[in-house]
This record gives sequence, C-alpha cells and structure tokens, in this order.
Amino acid sequence: MKRILAILMAAAMLLSLCILSAAAEELVDGKFAETRKITVEIFDRSNDGGTDPTNNKFTDFIKKGMLEKHNVEVEFVRVPRWTEVDDMNNLLAAGDAPDVCVTYSYPTIQTYANMGGVLDMNPYLTEYKDQLPNLYALLGDYNIFYNKDPETGSVWAIEALLAERARINTFIRKDWLDKLGLAVPTTIEEFEACLVAFRDNAETLLGADAAKMTPYTTSYDIGWRNDHLLCSFVPDAATDEELYINGFDDRHLLYPGYKEGVRVLNKWYNMGLIWKDFALYGSGDTTEDNNLKAGFVGAFTHNWDYPFRNGEDSIHANLKRNVGEDAAFIAVECFKNDAGAYRKFLADSVDRKVFFPATNDEPLASMLYVDFISSPEVVKYLQIGDEGVNHTVTENGAIATMAAVAPDIQNSGMNIDYTITINGLNLFDTELTNKSKALNYAGVESEYVELALACSTHDGRTVAHYNVGAIAAEEGVGTSLTEKRDTFLCQAVVASEADFDAIYDAGMADYLASGGQDIIDERAEKLAALAK
Repeated sequence: MKRILAILMAAAMLLSLCILSAAAEELVDGKFAETRKITVEIFDRSNDGGTDPTNNKFTDFIKKGMLEKHNVEVEFVRVPRWTEVDDMNNLLAAGDAPDVCVTYSYPTIQTYANMGGVLDMNPYLTEYKDQLPNLYALLGDYNIFYNKDPETGSVWAIEALLAERARINTFIRKDWLDKLGLAVPTTIEEFEACLVAFRDNAETLLGADAAKMTPYTTSYDIGWRNDHLLCSFVPDAATDEELYINGFDDRHLLYPGYKEGVRVLNKWYNMGLIWKDFALYGSGDTTEDNNLKAGFVGAFTHNWDYPFRNGEDSIHANLKRNVGEDAAFIAVECFKNDAGAYRKFLADSVDRKVFFPATNDEPLASMLYVDFISSPEVVKYLQIGDEGVNHTVTENGAIATMAAVAPDIQNSGMNIDYTITINGLNLFDTELTNKSKALNYAGVESEYVELALACSTHDGRTVAHYNVGAIAAEEGVGTSLTEKRDTFLCQAVVASEADFDAIYDAGMADYLASGGQDIIDERAEKLAALAK
C-alpha cells in the first residue's frame, strides 16, 4: 500500500513540476508576460467604524504592488473572522475557496487534503525557491516545512511566523486595589481574596451600579480565557512527549492536572465571584467587553494585550473616559505551579496556516503573492501605515502608533489580516522593533504594555514539536471536539460543587469517546515509531 501511495505521490509531484516549469517560462524578472488574477482570503471582523476589508487603502497598496511587481491582479474575498473554520469548511466543500487561504485550523486543511481538495505546496516551495527570497528570509525552513509529511514529503500548508509569542495575561483593576488598600496579588490565595473584597465592597467601588459588580469575568471559551490558572495545576515535571501526545487541543484540555484548575473556577462561580451570565454569549458578542469598558469588572484573563487594543475604543481608553484617569487594568502573576514557577505554555513560532485549495489554477501567481506579502517593505507599511496618519517617529527612532480614522483605519492590530505570513510587530531591526513594541498601542502609557509583555512570557515553556506526519484521527473532528469541550467546561464551572466531578467526568468521557482518545492513541503510536 505504501509503495502504491509513494508512486502516486511521485507522479503527482512530477505533474506539478511540469506545470510549474511551464508557468515559470512565462516569467521575466519575476513578472508574468500576461496579467494573471488571483483571489485572496481576508478576515472580516465587522468592526464598528472600520473599513471594508476587501477595499481600502491597504488593499489598494497590495493590489498596486502585485500588479507592478508580478503583473498579478488581486481580489480579496471576505470570510467572517469569528466563524472562519466553519466558513472555510463550507467554501472548500463547495469548491469556492479563494486561491490563497488562511486558517488557524490545520485539521481542516488535512481533512480536505486527504480528499484531494488542497494543493501540495512542496513542489513550488522547492523548485521555485530562488524566486521566493522574502518568504524564506521571513519564515525559514522551520515554518515553511513545519507540516511536511515525513513519508510523502507533502506540504499542505506553510506556517506563518508568530513574531510575538506572548499569549495570555491575567489583569486586575489597580485603582480598585488602591481604593481598598490591597496589595497587588502574587498567589492564587491573594487573587481570590481580592475578588472577595471586590464582591463585598461593591457599593464602595461602584456606588449606584453596585448590582453590576463582576469580580471576575470570563467567557464560554473557558480554556483560553483561564489558561494561566488552569495550567498552574499541570505538574512541572510533565515531559514534552507527554504534553505532545495530549496537546492536540490548543486549550490544553488534556494536560495532567487541568481538572483541578476548572474546580477552582467552579468554586469561584459558586462564591459569586464570576460573571453569572458568561456562558450565554457566543463568539463575537460585545456584552462582556462593554462591561469591562463601563468599569463593572475587577479582573479577567485574556490575550496578553487585550485591554490596550483598538485605540480610542480600547478597554483602557474607555475606562479612563467612563470612570476616571486612575482607572486601569494591570497585568499580574498569581498562579504558581508545583515547582513555584508562574508557568506559561507559550506558542511555538508558528501561527496561522496559509494554503492553496485544489481549485487554485494560479498556484505560481499565488506563491508570488505569499512572497510579496512577506517582503520587509510590505510588512512594515502594512503594520505601521503612514507617518503622521498611522504612526509617529519618536526622538529615539521608535515607532509610536496613532489612532487613525477612516479611511486609514487598520481593521486588525498591525494589519495582521493582511500580513498573513507574520503575526506580531517586526520592523526588521531587532532594536527598533523592541523599542517600538510598547508604543504600539495608541493612547496607552507604555508602562502598562511593558508590564503586560513581561508577565506574559515570564517562566514560559514551549513544548517541543514532533513532525510525525498526519494524524488521521484528527481529521474531521476538530469542530465537534471544540464544541464539546466548550460546552462541558461551561457546564462544569456553573455546576454545584457537589455535582462538579460527575459533570466534568461525563463531559470528558464523551469528549474522549468522540475522537479524543483515538487522537491520543495515534499520537502516542506515531511518536513511539519516530523514536525507533
């Protein structure tokens, strides 16, 4: 069987190379003799006051550059950000996916690759390497061939570079601590005591709005929104191999000790410390953010820079307008593991996945697009925009972002929806980039950002990557397992303390029986084979 598969893959690669060679002959200095046209996916975040993600000054910049450099016309196709996995599944199934696609879900790509719905990028990446200098310089072989199958050599997707590997922080209202005479918490016990104090002093802190007091807020996405607490219960001695085998869920659900972290959330919920309605609002809903902006919330866990995003509409800016100049969230470290470390499981240097569907009849033009979007001058312009409009240059040369207005608004931070091969500020000068990071949030004092960045990576750990090839058991179950995970974690948090174990264990059993255990077993088997 493997011999037949190898023959078929070799034939497919030979055909791809023939097509590639024919297409390459039509290039003169990297430019097509006849104009080509490609479609490119762009996330639609439905931002209030934002611009059309398919038609704005930044898309015009990209279109103009691609036409001048490669004689390729670019059309952007919107895909809703918050339902991107479902929408991408639908587009691939219908054969309507854009030529250049982006997703956070590799299992989605693998599923359609196995059905012949995704192009193998390896022939283009290897044969055409000399024409892709920007891509290779930015990503390197590690990210480009991160998903290369060790048996077939196929590359169904390249991994974008995660330039800033900070993931998550816990934030607390510093002005509330000061008003109640509380020290910044450094342990889970001190953090809980602060939440209790917020609850018990609602009238002092919120006056007429005391009934809206929320000591700690979270969302239906329990795993992401409480990661540092949950992972503080993971034994520090857990091996990379163990964490890889149990690490297919990016919320770390199957890491040892995780359940005990969820038990703490259940306890807090029953103590009245957690927003009682957290499970009622789905992805993209703004109710929780509105509570944060209004000043009703004492603490929360989220993306490492979440309070500072979105300029004048950031949580930070709204708090100052709605509550007062002293109102602010600061990052804190409170959750030590059994070794006394504030352990954070940091992401590898990989991010979104860029791939081409099988319906792409311009793979070479598409690959040149991916290279173009990776060039230093393009990345820098998209990230920081125009001086005096999107940013200013400080006396020491650092770049400080400004709150722009339409049509100069960036619909995503640093325009990451356009810089699809990199996520995180990169000015291609390490010193300049580091100086600029803390200034990259318009209207936010740099000390808040510097503290958040330091907290988010302190005592960080990155689990090793093992390239064992495709895990067949992961195909087609990602969405259903995610839904099951989110559902039973929410149920476990809101359960009575007496019912917690029964509800958690039943939910986990269903998760494992629905494909989770098969993934664990296959990962373990393939990792063992890799070690032989």
